[in-house]
Amino acid sequence: MKTNLLAHINDPKDLRKLGKNQLKTVAKELREFIIAIVAAKEGHLGASLGVIELTIALHYVFDTPNDLLIWDVGHQAYGHKILTGRRDVFHTNRQLGGISGFPKRSESIYDAFGTGHSSTAISAALGMALASKLKGDFQKQHIAVVGDASIASGMAFEGLNHAGVTDANLLIILNDNAMGIDPSVGALKKYFTDVKAGKKVRKNNIIEALNFNYSGPIDGHNIDEIITELERLKSIKGPKFLHIITTKGKGLQQAENDQVTYHAPGRFDKITGELPAKNNVPQPPKYQDVFGETIVELAKNNPKIVGITPAMPTGSSLKLMIDEMPERAFDVGIAEQHAVTLAAGMATQGLIPFCAIYSTFLQRAYDQIIHDVALQHLPVIFCIDRAGIVGEDGATHHGAFDITYLRCIPNMVIFAPLNEIELRNIMYTAQLGIDFPLAIRYPRGQGTLIEWKQPFTKIKIGKGNCVSEGSEIAVLSIGTIGNKLIALQPEFPKNKVAHYAMRFVKPLDEDLLHQIFQKFETIVTIEDGTIIGGFGSAILEFASNNNYTNKTVKHLGIPDHFVEHGKVDELFESIHLSNEKIKEFLLKLL
Repeated sequence: MKTNLLAHINDPKDLRKLGKNQLKTVAKELREFIIAIVAAKEGHLGASLGVIELTIALHYVFDTPNDLLIWDVGHQAYGHKILTGRRDVFHTNRQLGGISGFPKRSESIYDAFGTGHSSTAISAALGMALASKLKGDFQKQHIAVVGDASIASGMAFEGLNHAGVTDANLLIILNDNAMGIDPSVGALKKYFTDVKAGKKVRKNNIIEALNFNYSGPIDGHNIDEIITELERLKSIKGPKFLHIITTKGKGLQQAENDQVTYHAPGRFDKITGELPAKNNVPQPPKYQDVFGETIVELAKNNPKIVGITPAMPTGSSLKLMIDEMPERAFDVGIAEQHAVTLAAGMATQGLIPFCAIYSTFLQRAYDQIIHDVALQHLPVIFCIDRAGIVGEDGATHHGAFDITYLRCIPNMVIFAPLNEIELRNIMYTAQLGIDFPLAIRYPRGQGTLIEWKQPFTKIKIGKGNCVSEGSEIAVLSIGTIGNKLIALQPEFPKNKVAHYAMRFVKPLDEDLLHQIFQKFETIVTIEDGTIIGGFGSAILEFASNNNYTNKTVKHLGIPDHFVEHGKVDELFESIHLSNEKIKEFLLKLL
């Protein structure tokens, strides 16, 4: 009778009771388990399949959770979660009320550090190692598993630079599969490729030059070799660096062959690995594709246009420009700070840089936005993808804060299109020539229009639109969430609810706002950004500055707490931004 070893592993102590000769079976079962669940429930796939043997070896050799283990980036931690008591709830991964798709300290004592963004593990693990030393604990191990895309980030280098002059008990494991979400880029990637190929770089080993005890590269799918090396490294003092070679998507042929698609493939057949056939019925485009196709269209007629993205060419659709105009489109790797200042440098020389960055990752370059761009009045165009609620990736990835953190910056202009046509037109307007930094925010997912490729029209900076007239309540929306109001309009009493798509958070359309405040007693703002400091706050500031103190102003937006993971519609419902909740709110006011 076949024994299911994985079914009997409820924590790493159970794993450590097994013989080494049984671990290959555990690896096979763990891969099959992850494939089966992700095929049905969706999630990140390739990254976790690539580190199955490493995951098992780490928990077999080290005394987790007493020894501290950090995954960077955390989407490679599915096997870790399953082996640390979450096997029976793994089917709830990334679902509302279920476990997170990333390590999360509040979820498990085995999750030593939350890692939804990249390149933080070395600094965090070093901090833990130094804390252990200060407490007199010289036995505790501190391990950071870092991807080859993550280690190229500036923050990772800051951690390496500090760690190399300490005697901290720190082990950094480089999971080298030459992939992030897209293929890794840059000189460091080339360096590690040369190391793997056995070229003569070892005498000038960059890691050894930083005072690390370097070992490798070794086969990351040979579990016996990994265990042997981890056991050896446990007894070595000071900072250590183990280089392992893995294959992203290992164990599912389609995931190995198409590592970009199978990073997070959606549903697929767990046996064949095939994706479902695409629906050929015409659908509105994704906003990222509107950006990608439009920048190529504009760049063909304007040689000054350049595109920049930090490691998200496919996700942002800048890959369309990279493929067509590789000399004018740049993937700079996981380096948001560099991306922004690179754009600033280009702008000083008369180029028109479109810097495509997810909202949650733009946070990582805040000083560069202020110091290198806005302070110098440089016309960098920030195309802020994944603004608002993004869904199953959860709190680390929601684009909740960009309106708030950008609105306070002098010289910054902030635009949120109502639909695909407005996104195209603001991009067209920007490349005609501006003398200020411009932020254009748009959400993840599909738009609303089939016929979106309309002739370009110049947008007047700082001007909003009246979408529909009304007599009792004025609803002021910013961005694509205004489409909810358009859909709801037939359900309100006729001519009662006016809707204004304000488009610009900064500068506000003050002429239009004066008309609104003089006509209406009740004004409602709605945004898919944080209420505190956001668009609604800007409207309140306008009201206060202009002595509209007798008006009722209500806000709908993201509340003052981190929104968890779940489907976008579920999350909108939970924060009272679903169509039904908005309708209920406005009808009560009427």
